[in-house]
Amino acid sequence: MFDFVRSHTRLFQGLLVLLIFPSFVFFGVQGYSRFSDDAAAKVAEVDGRSITRQELDAAHQRSVERIRQQMPGVDAKMFDTPEMRRETLDGMVRERTMLSAADKLHLLPGDERLLEVFRREPRYVQLRNPDGSVNREELLKRGMSSELFALQLRQELGMQQVLQGVAGSVVAASGVVNAGLDAFMQRREVQLQRFDTKDFLAKANPSDAELEAYYKANSAQFKSKEQADIEYVLLDIETLKKGIAVSEDDARKYYTENAARYTSAEERRASHILIKADKDAAAPDKAKAKARAEALLADLRKAPASFADVARANSQDEGSAGNGGDLDFFGRGLMDKAFEDAAFAMKQGEISNLVQTEFGYHIIQLAAVRGGEKKPFEAVRGEIEAEIRNQVARKRYVDAAEQFSNLVYEQSDSLQPVVDKLKLDKRTATVARAPAVGASGALASVKLLELVFGDDAVRKKRNTEGVEVGPNQMVSARVVAHRPETTLPFEQVKAQVRERAVREQAAAAARKAGVERLAQLKSATDAPELPSKLTLSRMKAEGQPRQVLDAVLGASDAKLPLLLGVDLADEGYAVVRLQKVLPREPLPEGDAALKGQYAQAWGNAETQAYLAALKTRFKAEIKPGTLGAAASAPAR
Repeated sequence: MFDFVRSHTRLFQGLLVLLIFPSFVFFGVQGYSRFSDDAAAKVAEVDGRSITRQELDAAHQRSVERIRQQMPGVDAKMFDTPEMRRETLDGMVRERTMLSAADKLHLLPGDERLLEVFRREPRYVQLRNPDGSVNREELLKRGMSSELFALQLRQELGMQQVLQGVAGSVVAASGVVNAGLDAFMQRREVQLQRFDTKDFLAKANPSDAELEAYYKANSAQFKSKEQADIEYVLLDIETLKKGIAVSEDDARKYYTENAARYTSAEERRASHILIKADKDAAAPDKAKAKARAEALLADLRKAPASFADVARANSQDEGSAGNGGDLDFFGRGLMDKAFEDAAFAMKQGEISNLVQTEFGYHIIQLAAVRGGEKKPFEAVRGEIEAEIRNQVARKRYVDAAEQFSNLVYEQSDSLQPVVDKLKLDKRTATVARAPAVGASGALASVKLLELVFGDDAVRKKRNTEGVEVGPNQMVSARVVAHRPETTLPFEQVKAQVRERAVREQAAAAARKAGVERLAQLKSATDAPELPSKLTLSRMKAEGQPRQVLDAVLGASDAKLPLLLGVDLADEGYAVVRLQKVLPREPLPEGDAALKGQYAQAWGNAETQAYLAALKTRFKAEIKPGTLGAAASAPAR
């Protein structure tokens, strides 16, 4: 069943996005103080209300940040694509559609319902005071007022109501469910003969004239990629650190203020004898335990060297008694505070007075001390200077990034001003519209490459705007030379042309042999067997291509056996004899789970259909060309 789900992800994508895409995408879209015409451009519209490019950018950034928080190791660049931005925009359109529907259909809950949900739902426990009221301080930490929180919760619940009735009202009749499951899990016995293209490659030998004809007919396959030679500058922490000098006085001051960082932690090795006396024990029991511990201590004062033997015979700490009470080395924060304070106040070889903890009465003998040494300044000077440079560079980056953005925009005919001002290195590269395999850093940024091949950079020869390509990393590029996509000369690509023409001829020969074999079988009276005998289903393809599965499982079983010819495109041809239809293979756990999943899939499909109807009703529209190729599809 899992293979089926993986093969039909589009069926479930809509509802999954509804469940995963946070319901607060619609909110908090204001955060910039300066607006450009491009930022204010309309990218979509729902119910007469616009979604601007700025709102989309902000929502997409929040989505990426959420993913990075959930998966710290993920490369954020993989989400900086037109396709992922389209997913964000689709989510915003869906939310605004549902919000309009909740408003027009009077599904927004009242105050009593809000209060009931707030007090009942476990997810709001951190936002509730003990009396059930809103914890305003916690809300402020999250950047919300109580009024904004109430508005968001009201709209979230309203949007849930829009689709909940449809998703929860599906009735999957047994006959319909069985028919649906049969479509994916029914088995069919077949005989099969494959005519694979690879088996006909050796016989294919196109002439030069045929090669030239193939080249002319398929010239689009033999084009060079659009490329640009660029120069670019990168502002990052490492660059800023180069210009920061650290004086010896500053380094020594840092060394003094952070002495603990350069001092190894002190550890102590001790042995102890424990006479248990639980903190909740009765007073007589505690007195008895204390008297026994005091008697042992008196004996040890007379014979300190017997500590290990006394511990083995008398200590009630099962973990250390067998080792003569030895606790090995430990640092601060690992023991009960009273025990720790006593151990770290003792001298080596000393035996303590009685130490009371929640476990009882301890007698401690300090065996050894290690650590606590401070590294000399010269040994850590390099490390200190590097840390100071890093801290200063991070503080300077904000101002430097603003200067960077302004300079590349205001003096857009050259990168030299920003190079001179911020002491940056000018770099060069040759790039295409998509990041090269193995590209990293600035050259892996999809957003930067979009700007490089934009009209401003290519035709008007302007610097690109400053683009963030990573944490504390900003880049701007300038096109030095642009080479548009062109058809390569025949002689240059003749080897590639021949390879593809040979394969095309081989595929045609395989197809011809398969069609001839099918005709022979249809005219034969004795129904000769085919070489391969298989039982196929959607769950078990037995290595057969999708075309064979579709043909076999889609064929009518009214009259069997049935001969089928299946065109495998450039892979060849298959001749299939459908012998018998078998019921779906029974599962050890039964069909209950599958029937439930089918009903859920059906509910998801009805939910998506209803959502599509709502988008039509409220005139949800994504503007053409909003995100390039990724925006060519209709609003989902």
